[in-house]
Amino acid sequence: MPGEIDLFSLLVPGLLPILAGCVLLFIALDLVLARLGFHRYTWHPALFRVALFAAMFSSASLLLRQ
Repeated sequence: MPGEIDLFSLLVPGLLPILAGCVLLFIALDLVLARLGFHRYTWHPALFRVALFAAMFSSASLLLRQ
């Protein structure tokens, strides 16, 4: 995967598609977890959400950007 992607004559960072995919996956996962009431069992729900997104994005970027 190149460092930059040409998107309609605009150079964007190569991590942008990974970020967009992680955002969509995070929204879906957060809705499922909220519907199941999982956030009641976490110490700080907002901190858990940030940590979950950071873990998802960093894992995906490390796996896909080799």
